[in-house]
Amino acid sequence: MEIQSQLDELVSRIGLDESDLATRRRFLEMQDADQKRMNQAADGLEDSHASFVERLYRHLEDFEPMAGVLRDPATLQRLKKRQEEYYRQLWSGPYGEAYLRDRLHIGLVHQRVGIGLKWYLGAYRLYLDHMIEQLLPAGEKGELLRSLLKSVFFDMSLAADTYTAAQHRALEQSEARFSRALRGANDGIWDWDVDNDRLYVSRRWTDMLGCERDSFGDGSASWFSRVHQDDLPGLRQAIEAHLRGDSASLHHEYRIRKHNGQYLWVLVRGVAEESDGSRRMAGSQTDISHSKRVEQQLRHAARHDPLTGLANRTRLDELLQRQHSKPSDDRVAALLFVDLDRFKLINDSLGHAVGDQVLVEVAQRLEGCLRQGDHLIRFGGDEFVAVLNDLGTLEDAEGVAQRMLDCLRQPLCAGGRSLAVTISIGIAPLEEQDATALAAADLALYRAKASGKAQFARYSHDLSSQAQRQLAMQSDLYQALEQGEFDLHFQPIFRIGDEAPHMVGFESLLRWPHGQRQMIPTEFIPSLEESGLIVPVGEWVLRESCRQARAWQLSGHPRLYCSVNLSSRQLQQPEFASRLAGILRQTGLAPASLILEITERLLMQNSPETQANLSKLASLGVRLALDDFGTGYCSLGYLSRFPLHILKVDRSFIGGATHQPELTAISRAIIGLGHDLGLEVIAEGVEEEAQLAFLREEGCRLAQGFWLSHPLTAADMQQLLQQPNGEPARAPRFHAGSAQGRG
Repeated sequence: MEIQSQLDELVSRIGLDESDLATRRRFLEMQDADQKRMNQAADGLEDSHASFVERLYRHLEDFEPMAGVLRDPATLQRLKKRQEEYYRQLWSGPYGEAYLRDRLHIGLVHQRVGIGLKWYLGAYRLYLDHMIEQLLPAGEKGELLRSLLKSVFFDMSLAADTYTAAQHRALEQSEARFSRALRGANDGIWDWDVDNDRLYVSRRWTDMLGCERDSFGDGSASWFSRVHQDDLPGLRQAIEAHLRGDSASLHHEYRIRKHNGQYLWVLVRGVAEESDGSRRMAGSQTDISHSKRVEQQLRHAARHDPLTGLANRTRLDELLQRQHSKPSDDRVAALLFVDLDRFKLINDSLGHAVGDQVLVEVAQRLEGCLRQGDHLIRFGGDEFVAVLNDLGTLEDAEGVAQRMLDCLRQPLCAGGRSLAVTISIGIAPLEEQDATALAAADLALYRAKASGKAQFARYSHDLSSQAQRQLAMQSDLYQALEQGEFDLHFQPIFRIGDEAPHMVGFESLLRWPHGQRQMIPTEFIPSLEESGLIVPVGEWVLRESCRQARAWQLSGHPRLYCSVNLSSRQLQQPEFASRLAGILRQTGLAPASLILEITERLLMQNSPETQANLSKLASLGVRLALDDFGTGYCSLGYLSRFPLHILKVDRSFIGGATHQPELTAISRAIIGLGHDLGLEVIAEGVEEEAQLAFLREEGCRLAQGFWLSHPLTAADMQQLLQQPNGEPARAPRFHAGSAQGRG
């Protein structure tokens, strides 16, 4: 059975089909007449064949290794008999499939016993020499033909040996390359006869497991019994899918038990084919433990914060997704959004290294406040999020939040310093299919911050509505800036002295006619500040104010000046002073004709950018006014530290100066302080004649307010400027507000 299978494989490998046989005959010019001629002569050649066989084997006995094969008498007689039978078939035919298979069979047997091709060719030469002697008359031409055959077959033997040696060398090189590749790849090799369940594995395959090759069984059970129980079903499914033809190859990762009981991650690859009527699979197995460890480390790094070791936002998304897919029950879940109060101050004053130490310590303390099953995530920067599961009520989340607040009452040590750190916390319910819980907790955190910090606040729907209104407001403000919806009104500033009030300048006030109503500045100025739009809007106010002031100067009021309020965001822009200088050049307004108003709170921020910009503005020749003086907590030392020119007395003091002794004293003190420091003093909010008389009595020479003039449009302002001496106009009342806001 085995030899027949090998013969079938040889026929297939050589390609001996009808087409190939016909091609061979045609190339050799074999005709039917040739076969008929040989058939007719066959019966008379029996004795010739017998004598040649005896001559051939006597000749072969003189050569090794042939002599070794022929020493056994039984083998020698069998070979002689087969040889005579072959010659009868050669002459008699027929040359069909039986003849073909018999020739392949003989060649296969001779190859197995080691008879080389040169012995074949030599034997054929001897046979032809013998038959020439038998078939042709003796003579000089017959001898010449014999000599020619000897030379031709000598060359044929050399060519055949050359082909054979080259093929052997190529095969050896291929096997060597394959062997080097296997050693370089460090892979284990396996070959599995699936139907007969016979498994071969290489030494490297067993070395991976710390086993001896000889101790490994020959069946697949020795393989599959070592596969981790969680991975075995997947491996079997992958193998069966490939055997069914569902996949081009086997490619599967799994864990396999080593000799010491530990498990090794491996990658098995292989292909299946049918061979000799049975299914076989073969392939390699690679140790991927290192890459699996790296993969696990990368997976951990992708979901955890490298500084604190806490989960990060990616892990938070997974937790929230898992929470949404959980079946609902009577228990509730919540999110806590935690933010460190004034953490930027720690980073700015002590450096980021100390800030990192603070974050690590805070993370450890917060984590200690959680219950089993809760999760703490570093959301980013100084923000943390806690996911609380299995709560009885939302009030239980407040208990966790309170523990967090309490855990930080004790100062922490970082950078060799004892630091007091507080947190603010926003609490929101985490409901099924609720994708807005994080935003809700953030809104609650914002409320806790706005209420004074170091506390927690719960989310309510009012917060969401307020946030939506704020978002809509900011969107409308962006559109207003793009479409030029903003407008300026102007509140005149008068020199009051002993004579009739005379206008010397004006304060620019930002107005926004939004839809069908005039927006009150207190409604939209905070949104401008929070969104950062105050910077481009403030620059527009500066440019328009300077342009308008210069236009009125050129129309006959050369000493008129304008006053514009500044935002802290504007003064924190590094290029603010140079941009303002550009506006002055473009509009032609002299720097001395511009007053910039700043608040006490802005001075108290005392940032390097603010100080640098104020110094540059003063060097340009722009005058600086301290607005609403006395309403904040500004130290008097700031009055001499910054290059101020003007002090503005807040309306809250002027309004009660005529009938409240305390406010009278405060107003008098502020006016006197300004004069003593060499500053001009402007009183705001003058709404009564008695207030004007008080200011004159105290020597305050500049004032603004409704008693003198309401804020005016540009057209109304033009009419006022055309009056003799710029006397106060009794214009209809407008909503008061401050420059970019106040009025």
